Amino acid sequence: MRMRTLGRSGLLVGELSLGAMVFGEEGKRGTPEKVALSMIRQFLDAGGNFIDTADVYAGGRSEAIVGKALRGRRAEVVLATKVRGRTGQGANDVGLSRRHLLEGVHASLERLGTDWIDVLYLHLWDPLTPLEETLTAVDDLVRQGAVRYLGISNFTAWQAAKTIVLARERGWAVPLAGQYQYSLLTRDIEDEFEGLCLSEGLALVPWGPLGGGFLTGKYRPGERPGEGRVATTPDRDEEAWSRRAVPRTWRVLEKVEAIASETGASASQVALAWLRAKRSVASVILGARTPEQLADNLGAADLDLTPGQVARLDGVSALPERYPYRMQAEYGARDDAVPAPAGVARSAESAPEEPSRLEALP
Repeated sequence: MRMRTLGRSGLLVGELSLGAMVFGEEGKRGTPEKVALSMIRQFLDAGGNFIDTADVYAGGRSEAIVGKALRGRRAEVVLATKVRGRTGQGANDVGLSRRHLLEGVHASLERLGTDWIDVLYLHLWDPLTPLEETLTAVDDLVRQGAVRYLGISNFTAWQAAKTIVLARERGWAVPLAGQYQYSLLTRDIEDEFEGLCLSEGLALVPWGPLGGGFLTGKYRPGERPGEGRVATTPDRDEEAWSRRAVPRTWRVLEKVEAIASETGASASQVALAWLRAKRSVASVILGARTPEQLADNLGAADLDLTPGQVARLDGVSALPERYPYRMQAEYGARDDAVPAPAGVARSAESAPEEPSRLEALP
């Protein structure tokens, strides 16, 4: 598996990472412990090195399963987890206060059976806690060695930018990765985050890359499933049937399946390869529930779409034009109208380079 640097750091992660959200979750929606343990070994044996979990996944069971699987192999892995969600019934058992953050990290370390977390994500913005309080607590953990790097997840663009700027100005640990929902069906973040990530050295780590399963081809118009994750997902959630079973989804899926036929790949592999082709993306989180799904997803590591295929997928999944982005694109360009003064580089010439891509290290 090819490696990329994670944001503005020297940390190398595989282009595909393993998400453990459903590990230990009960019922048909989840993956039993025994199967999850084998899938983690399957992922590592395939050359993967980046595993993602959170303290709230399956009530902490996900972290415990990951920790059990990594006994004797911890040094091979870049391990990420998250803090912010509710972990108890007390008033202070949620949020990004110093108290909850420190308690949460130490509890995660115990469940994971490790002395350090490679990437700690702030799982969601906390409107009650001053940002300075959160960032000083994280910086203390970094200086102590309990956390190596900081990430953010589900922050708006202004919240992410404020976090980056404040941390940089104060000399605290600066976020190097942003975990966001991103797929051919959910491209909302592109307007703000594409530029933010490339400008500030923030690696994009997409979750939900298969659109809740819709990009696998297993769902069809008018055929809502009677069981499984989509069948039991409330309408308010991101990956609910009512949100996804719309005409645009089926148009995108048609194009994905056409390119899958051309390349001899699966629909899932095409959707994952489209994300791998994005400059801002460092690693795509695989949310596989079974060994068979994981094996198929891992096949995307070797699928490189042509520029024409990427353009076709871009076109069919494009969102409606929105202000002020349409206006900036139409009237804001200056390079063609005014020659660059001597010695002045235009934005395209001075844009950050594409994230480093390396062959898997021996």
